[in-house]
Amino acid sequence: MTSRRKLSKSAAHEENILEESPKTKKSRVSVKKNSIPRDGIVENSSVFGQLLKAAGITLKAGERQNEIATDGAVFQKKLHQALRKHPSYPQVVGELVSGLESHIENRDQFRNCLLPCVPAQSPEMSNAVHSYCESLIKLLLGIEILQPAIIRLLFEKLPEFFHGSVGSDGLSLPRLIINQMKWLDKIVDSKELVLTIMQVICVSPLSIQHDLITSLPEILDDSQHGEVARELSSLLKEKTELTVPILDALSSLNLDLELLAEVRRSVMVTVAAIRVEDLPVVVRFILHSIKATDAVEVISDLRKKLNLDSSISLPRIQVSQSKLRSQPQGSLSASQVNISQDSVKLLFEVIRSAVKFQKTVLEAWIKAIENVASASEHKVLDLIVLLIICAINVKNQKQIERVLRNKIRSGCIQEQLLQIAIRHQSQVMRDLFPAILSVAEIFLHAVDPCVVSFGSCMYKQAYAAFDSYCQQEIVGALVTHACGGNDMEVDVSLDVLVDLVSEQTSSIVPYAVFLKSILDYVDNLSPQQIRKLFYILSTLAFSQEPRSSHIQDDMHMVIRKQLSSTIAKYKCTGIIGAVTMVSSMAARRSKENGHLLEKAPLKKEQCKQITSLLQLVCSCCKQFPQALALYYDELASVVQKGNLDLQILDWIENSVVKEFEADFVAEFPPLGDSVSLLPVKALYSLEDEESEGMIVINLLPLLSQSYLSMAETADLNEEKRLVSPVCLPPFFRLLRLCVSEMNKGNMEEIDALLGCPLYLTDLPEDGKLASLSNQERELLCSLLFYTLNWFREVVNAFCQQEDPEMKGRVLARLQNITELQCLLEKYLAASPGYVPPPANFDSETLEGVPVVSTVGPTKKNSKGRKRKKPDSSKNSCSDNSQWDENTEANQPEAETSQPEKDFKENESGAPLVQLQNYTAYFRELDFEVFTILHNELLTKSILDTEMYTKTREVVQIGPAELLFLLEDLCQKLERILVTTPAKRAPFLKGKGSRNVGFSHLCQRSSQDVTACAVHLLKPLCNHMENMHNFFQALLAENHGVVDAPGVNIQEHQLMSSCYQRLLQVFHLLFAWSGFSQRENHSLLKKGLQVLAHRIKPGEKELPLEELLRQSFQYLQNFQHSVPNIYCALSLTQLLLVIEEKSVTNLKNDKIATITKQFLCQSWVEPSGVRQKGKQFNDALHTLFCIYLEHTDSVLKAIEDISSIGIPELINSSKDSYSSIYPTLTRQTFPVFFRVMMAQLEGLVRSIPAGRSSESSEVQLEKLLRWNMAVRVFHILVNLVKVFDSRPVLNVCLKYGRLFMETFLKLGMPLLDCSFKKHRKDVQSLLKNLQLSTRQLHHMCGHSKIHQDTGLTNHVPLLKKTLEQFVYRVKAMLVLNHCQKAFEVGVLKNRDLQGGVILSQASQESQEEEETSMLPRDDPAEEEEDSESDSKTFIRDSDEDSSD
Repeated sequence: MTSRRKLSKSAAHEENILEESPKTKKSRVSVKKNSIPRDGIVENSSVFGQLLKAAGITLKAGERQNEIATDGAVFQKKLHQALRKHPSYPQVVGELVSGLESHIENRDQFRNCLLPCVPAQSPEMSNAVHSYCESLIKLLLGIEILQPAIIRLLFEKLPEFFHGSVGSDGLSLPRLIINQMKWLDKIVDSKELVLTIMQVICVSPLSIQHDLITSLPEILDDSQHGEVARELSSLLKEKTELTVPILDALSSLNLDLELLAEVRRSVMVTVAAIRVEDLPVVVRFILHSIKATDAVEVISDLRKKLNLDSSISLPRIQVSQSKLRSQPQGSLSASQVNISQDSVKLLFEVIRSAVKFQKTVLEAWIKAIENVASASEHKVLDLIVLLIICAINVKNQKQIERVLRNKIRSGCIQEQLLQIAIRHQSQVMRDLFPAILSVAEIFLHAVDPCVVSFGSCMYKQAYAAFDSYCQQEIVGALVTHACGGNDMEVDVSLDVLVDLVSEQTSSIVPYAVFLKSILDYVDNLSPQQIRKLFYILSTLAFSQEPRSSHIQDDMHMVIRKQLSSTIAKYKCTGIIGAVTMVSSMAARRSKENGHLLEKAPLKKEQCKQITSLLQLVCSCCKQFPQALALYYDELASVVQKGNLDLQILDWIENSVVKEFEADFVAEFPPLGDSVSLLPVKALYSLEDEESEGMIVINLLPLLSQSYLSMAETADLNEEKRLVSPVCLPPFFRLLRLCVSEMNKGNMEEIDALLGCPLYLTDLPEDGKLASLSNQERELLCSLLFYTLNWFREVVNAFCQQEDPEMKGRVLARLQNITELQCLLEKYLAASPGYVPPPANFDSETLEGVPVVSTVGPTKKNSKGRKRKKPDSSKNSCSDNSQWDENTEANQPEAETSQPEKDFKENESGAPLVQLQNYTAYFRELDFEVFTILHNELLTKSILDTEMYTKTREVVQIGPAELLFLLEDLCQKLERILVTTPAKRAPFLKGKGSRNVGFSHLCQRSSQDVTACAVHLLKPLCNHMENMHNFFQALLAENHGVVDAPGVNIQEHQLMSSCYQRLLQVFHLLFAWSGFSQRENHSLLKKGLQVLAHRIKPGEKELPLEELLRQSFQYLQNFQHSVPNIYCALSLTQLLLVIEEKSVTNLKNDKIATITKQFLCQSWVEPSGVRQKGKQFNDALHTLFCIYLEHTDSVLKAIEDISSIGIPELINSSKDSYSSIYPTLTRQTFPVFFRVMMAQLEGLVRSIPAGRSSESSEVQLEKLLRWNMAVRVFHILVNLVKVFDSRPVLNVCLKYGRLFMETFLKLGMPLLDCSFKKHRKDVQSLLKNLQLSTRQLHHMCGHSKIHQDTGLTNHVPLLKKTLEQFVYRVKAMLVLNHCQKAFEVGVLKNRDLQGGVILSQASQESQEEEETSMLPRDDPAEEEEDSESDSKTFIRDSDEDSSD
């Protein structure tokens, strides 16, 4: 009734159109006209006219519709009775139809017959007729004896209107004809009607086909739906242009499930070829026809075939091509782009509706996206669908966030996909802005750097693409992050704001009021974050000056207030803010709106304003040496960027040169009136002779003066600037950067500082330190720290000079550094409680670095025992141990190595202090220092007085200096490069310890650091090849004997450490997660080319896969020269990184071969002692895991080791080892055992559960895998009888339970369905497993006897699992009608060695009842002894034990 009512409204609407149409009348076919009186009534004397008139219908001509004088049902009844009672029935039916055919030959009369009749105007008939009446044709179709002939007549008339179907009246006659057949009360011959309609569809024009197909559900009855659906499905394959009407019709048909699935499959085939405009209808049909059983499969297939990128790009290509041809076509194609975009938007509306109202579709779509395994398979569609689900369903928001996190961590969904989505689908993404903002906010709270980076990318891309409302919301969210978030959150939000200020300067100026509010929370920010904040504000303040003068005023007020404070943190904030503002005011170039713009030279007023601000900072810091040192460092960083105006730079250089000479440079010999606590002596001069007038760094007198001034603070003159040695390194850094910038890198003006000596004192040997006072020892330690920091800054300054003599002097200073560091370790060991002078002056460093206390040699405490606290107060050994643990935990393998730890012992065996704990007290080396690695052989010229070369001395970088540089490089790469996408930030890690010693490095981007590291690959390869050649030559010289008598142990250890550091540098570089981003692919290829050219030099540019193959081959060549297992592990991890970047991943066998070679190698120290210890076991554990993960057959590898290698250790001495696997000893057996048990448990988890629907071959294959796994499990469990140490028992109890749980979950369903077919195999498997469970039961008893808490914790869960196993196997036997195999037996509790355990119950009864079941092989087995091992399953009758 509803549809009929809708149809009525439609007909009435057409009637109104007819009344409003112009009064023109053109007959399409010329026929013999009937007489027409003035009132328009058609006088028809035929049977047709007489019968209609008698029944109550008056035919009209022209624009007037036919009139009806009675109700439609009464008319049909009268006409039907008249036909039945007519004398010539049934011939009268044909005569009536012929009369109708003659009548409708006139187009206007035909139209009147198709339009609704109007009630007669006579007053006596007004109450007898309804206000709406059906058309004459519709009334005739309602009479059964007329229906077939009328339908045939209508379809015969239809082809006449295929062309020019719409007349001058605006009505479509074909559409009116089709409407007559809708919603008939009864169809006389439905099959014939279906056949006729399908024939007409095949020959009709497209528009009529569309109307016919969409009308089919309203024309046909339910019995014909299946047949029509098949016809439409086949038609859909032939004519894709009819996709929309066909699917529209199919959606309204009642189809059974099989037919619906068949139609959906046929539709799915055509999805990829369907036009964009038709996609919404297609996808809606597919989503509405999904059932829960196959939802995931259908959605997965659908998302593969939906390619939205091509749907958008194709019209754009057409636009460009048509514009070249003609402008009208271009405008037409532009409209096609709009149509495509609107269609895509409508498509996502369809998907939104489906996931909102169909839970099956929602869950299936999430599952389909989760099943995508690689980044190349992911599409923009996936990201948008996840955001749609997140937007419409709050309940699923957490699940969507989890899916997105996992995809981002695994690298499947990358930032490039987000950029494409926002760029190409901006309309859709704009509607999803609330979801984008919500997800971005949550991601910025994450701990994974890759997830945080994705969240920041969402902010930046959305800001660039969306409107001002969205931009304001984004700025507000970022300000919220910066004001109240954790450390990483604040960093990322400020980084995003920095990028926005640089790329979208004009658009972000109106939101400056939000950004200024961050100044209220500046107390919570670190110095690096303060730099970013002031950079943002100063960029806005001085780039858009007319609009942003208020920002300048606020910044000046804040900076002056902070500078005038006496609190160090606030003064630090003021210094950073002032220098950052100067960098913006005096910038030669500025980046605005993504473009680098040259600025005009500064005016005098501007220069005066800048210099007065710098003078203000100096005057506020002159009484605070550390604040002044911070000012020098900050200003030096600004000068280093090379963007300062030359006038300001010249002013800084002039003032710095004068002050440096006055404060820190003295002449030789020293003056007698200088104050010094120790005898002064000029040391470490690189000049040939000490002559009068030679400059000297006045270090010891300044240090003595600062010590004395600390005791006489009351006599200080506030107007006089304090000169402290603390300021020496930062002041020199500022000086040399100014000179370098003004002279384009030429350092000749200050080259005398490279080789000049320092005023120090004679440094006593470590044996004489005990005779010195505590103050003298601390003074010497401070002197060494200042000297080392001076040398570090000197190396920073002159490392890039090309002059050979200066290169030689830089290497000499490196040698001085390594020598002094060895000496400093001894001094620190003799000075417990000493706190070094600061070298890095950020407030986070000063507050975050704990006091390092040092004591003399101590014995290594056993694990788990509390260290005895000394009697001393706060500078105790416990404090030092905490610091050591923190630094060790935060510095992975790149920080420490076993050869170095062995080397950190002096001849007496007393360990020295680790300088790694003092990183905060050393000046940071610039990344440019590593250009020294390019120098292999240098020549240093010693000139005579006549400037002629007198002698030539060869200076070469030694192992100690190389190790020093490589250690620093490792630390820098580890700090700045995130090695894996899922690497987590340290939990509750303090601000201070994170950036200690890396403040300059943190101001560079990871891409910049990576590019610099790639430039170093060539010299690094040279050094690594030198290491390889050294150890190869050493082995050849000693005939393969590592511990030969002539080996220099110290040199061997140094070279081993260098080798390991080199491998770690390669690993840290190539493991950088940023290489997965498209913009960094060129850097990766450039790095790989360096490695590949070592094999085939001169090769042209190669594809990535070939570069990876050659790089792998190059690195693989080093496997034969690694001197220890730590280098072997580093090399293996490096090869794994290279392998993971390959798409083919065909190098698993090579990885397995290499790791097996390392496992089969005997690792011996040069001293003849086998390598061992905790670090050795950790490295061995990792290597063995890698081997089993990459070998072809894990079970075969485990079986070989457990049945061949391990038996060699039985009944052998403590120091013996396996001949096949020399790394396998009694000490390393727990490592091997743990890995084998873990890998075995992981392997059986990967075996799919058995199903009864599987073929017998598949079941047999799974059964054989389980048989082999159970056999290996039995071998491993039985090894505990011999190797019964606590770690081995712990591993066996833990993984034994996990193995049994996996067998219950995955193995028992397989036995249920394969017992009858493969009974012998099942029986063999259960017998082997019963022997293993019996041994596990013995371990439980052993653990209880020894009352070991660590072991007994595993017992209850293991006992429960064993009991479940008994009942589960009994259920399997009952299922297969073998319940008689279940029997009762007796088993005594035994320990590991088979001894009987007498519990309280067993002492009384001497035996325990148990249940057991056995798939009987022989009836005689029932009479075996109760202690026989042939019993298959045994259940202990004790209250708490079962097997």
